[in-house]
Amino acid sequence: MQDRKPIPAPVPAYLATAGSPLTVDAAAYSSIQQAPRVLVEEFTLPIRSGRAWTAPAGSIIRISTPQGPQVGDLNIWNAHNPRERFWASRTRQLHATHVSTHDRLWSGLPYMRPLVTIVSDSLAWYGEDEHGGRVHDLLGTRCDPYINTVLSGGQYDFHCHSNLTRAVLPFGLTEFDVHDVINIFQVTGLDAKGRYFMNPCPAESGDHIEFLAEQDVLMALSKLPPDPARTKSDNDRHLPRRGLVTVGIWCRQREGHDQVLSPSQG
Repeated sequence: MQDRKPIPAPVPAYLATAGSPLTVDAAAYSSIQQAPRVLVEEFTLPIRSGRAWTAPAGSIIRISTPQGPQVGDLNIWNAHNPRERFWASRTRQLHATHVSTHDRLWSGLPYMRPLVTIVSDSLAWYGEDEHGGRVHDLLGTRCDPYINTVLSGGQYDFHCHSNLTRAVLPFGLTEFDVHDVINIFQVTGLDAKGRYFMNPCPAESGDHIEFLAEQDVLMALSKLPPDPARTKSDNDRHLPRRGLVTVGIWCRQREGHDQVLSPSQG
């Protein structure tokens, strides 16, 4: 360490400059988020469950925590082409390890375009905690039965991977279509040795995150269960044990009828 030459302060590899696809028109997107809207569908996920749904381009998807701290693992596909799906690692490079209002969730190659844009985040205040933790995690991925077997030798079929798989089967997808997630409401970070950790979820009753669908999308959410592979880990105490997550899909109300929203209509 003493022999290493000083290293200048790093510059982000991808900077959201004016006019960049990484930069949204904040005024237009805020106008969309605040416009009158009509609830098209709403449902609740209990613990250890998953559900998938479609939402048209221009609709707003609101995921909330009606009973306080909850965590969910979210997958996203183009509704017409499941090969176009959310790319967590590229989104992490383009924006940050943890995302918030006006960040976009990008699809993979060769499509490389936003699937959704975050238009509201009631936990944006959280910032960085004293341990370096932040909320809405792109560092980690879904829990799954395979690593559970590797680490504990046990069998358990209600991991987020399993829940997401069951959720998308009615849409003609399989386990092979389930991909890396955004862990919404999850606080995570890396410790001084670069190891992944989780801190308590700060969500309270009524907290939410809202996405504007940039494409017709298929989304699937798993209500995160405690991971049996981590039951002896101190991290596991930070996983909510019970409660609900509510999903609402909204369209815009204008002149007596409903329509989806878009920046051009803001």
